[in-house]
Order: sequence, then structure tokens, then C-alpha cells
Amino acid sequence: MAELRHEQLGLTNEDVIHMYRTMLLARKIDERMWLLNRAGKIPFVISCQGQEAAQVGAAMALDNEKDFVLPYYRDMGVVLQFGMTAKDLMLSGFAKAEDPNSGGRQMPGHFGSKKLRIVTGSSPVTTQVPHAVGIALGGRMEGKDLVTFTTFGEGSSNQGDFHEGANFASVHKLPVIFMCENNKYAISVPISKQLACVNVSDRAIGYGMPGVTVDGNDPLAVYEAVKEAADRGRRGEGPTLVETVAYRLTPHSSDDDDRAYRTREEVEEAKAKDPIHTFAAYLKENDILTEELEKQISEEIQKEVDEATEYAENAKYAEPESALLHVYAE
Repeated sequence: MAELRHEQLGLTNEDVIHMYRTMLLARKIDERMWLLNRAGKIPFVISCQGQEAAQVGAAMALDNEKDFVLPYYRDMGVVLQFGMTAKDLMLSGFAKAEDPNSGGRQMPGHFGSKKLRIVTGSSPVTTQVPHAVGIALGGRMEGKDLVTFTTFGEGSSNQGDFHEGANFASVHKLPVIFMCENNKYAISVPISKQLACVNVSDRAIGYGMPGVTVDGNDPLAVYEAVKEAADRGRRGEGPTLVETVAYRLTPHSSDDDDRAYRTREEVEEAKAKDPIHTFAAYLKENDILTEELEKQISEEIQKEVDEATEYAENAKYAEPESALLHVYAE
């Protein structure tokens, strides 16, 4: 019997069920946050919907014990795979004192955890890219076997930070994976008004690194591309630019009305390729995801999200005096 696609990549049936579960968990946390926002309980949502396959597929190709991730604000799938929990993310959404990312000081999407090697993001987009390059350089100087993985949208690929980071990493052959999550829109600006080239990955040649564009709705294709990039980095062959092409199924954020710049028909068409459904279909076709297992996973996730929501909603806000902590000498 011929090997299935995931088996060819060295993944077991348990691995791909875990992949699907993490994608679905990200989606269900995100959907709950939208409901909470519309109910006036949390102030802001910046969504991962439509990009979970790229995020989880990529993060599973990395080493959770050694590598560093520098995610951008949509990367719920990446941080869940690297060890964050539904409770962690809900505490962040509600801006409570126990929020492990920032103690409730930052908007959601500013992921950070020293113990999980998730490097804190900043509000100006693309600032995480040179940081990833710096960590890779530091790892090289200390003789460590690590790869840094950083993500950004296609809008960010037009920022100076991306070009400076890519150039420096290439010149010094640093183990950096630059992953552009191309979701077709930089807030309201379509890709056709952002790039003169066809793909973001076309830019890689200018920095002397490989560039590859893959289907961002296919977690196995993303896993393969990122695994190859990680192996390349560990061999001392330098950085790689990976572009995942998917679609942002929600507005840019809970404060955006996307009806002003894209049609409902376009969004509905993209939903037909929703990676949650297409990957589930692959697993079902190959008798890996049974109806019983699908129901079990769905119920477990529902319980996890319900418990995380209840805990975070009832948790304490930070004391006003804590605003003075982590500043200068404190």
C-alpha cells in the first residue's frame, strides 16, 4: 500500500490528529473571542481564521525544545503549538493580571513567553524580523543548535525591517526562517497594490536565499517547506523565505468593516477552501479521523474553551500600582 502524504513526511496518524486538533482549538478560541467582543466583554480581536493551517503546520516542523519563535499578531496556531493554552490566550483577551504575555498591559496578539521561547512582539509591524536575525546571530556566537522562526503578513514584507533583516541574515548565513503569511490584504490594501512582482517569495533571490511559495491552506505543504528550511539552517546554509498563501476569513480586526473593500462573494468563495474543513476531509478520506474521534475532539475543545473563558472572565485585573513595574529599575 502506498504511503500517505503525511507518512512520506515522517508524520504519524497521531501527529496529524494533533495538527488538526491544534488548528481547531485556535479557530474555536478565536470564534469565542469575537462573541465576547460583540458582547462588550473584551475590547479587541485580531483574528487567525483562515491561517491556522499555515501556523500549526509550520510550528510542528520546529523543535519546541531549542528553537525560538517570533510570531506576528495573528499567530494563535503557532503559540498554541509552542505550549500556550486556551486559558493563557483568554487571560490576554480579557487583559487580566495573570495574562502570561504582558500581565494585561498589551492588546491581544502581543505574544510572549520566555520559558516557551516565544519572543515578545511589538505593536509596530515587522519589528520582530530583525529581532529573529539577532537571536540567530547570538545562537551562532554561543555555538547553539537553534533556528529562529519569524512570521509576518505580506504587508509587512514591504517594510524596511524585512529587507534589512533578510539581507543581514543572508550575508551572515544565519539560521532564520522568514515566513510570510500572505492573506491577500494589508488591512484594506489588496496584494495587487502592494507588490510589483507576482509572489513575495520572488524577493528572495535579491538576498541570495531560497524562496518558496506554498498553499497556506495545506498544513502538510507548509510543514514540508518549513522543515526543509529548518534543516537547511541547522546545516549552516543560511536563511529561507517561505510564503504561505491563504485568505483572511474575517475583517482585519474587530474594529474593521471589510465590506468597504471586498465583496461577500469573494469571502464566501474563500470559505470553500477553509483549511479546517479541507484538512478534516483529508483525514476522513484516509480513515484517520472517524466520526467518533471528531465528536470527541470537538467536545474536548468546547470544554477547554468554556473553562478558559470562565476562568479569565472571573480573574482579577492588575492592581493600578503594577503599571510602575518592569520600568527602569523596577
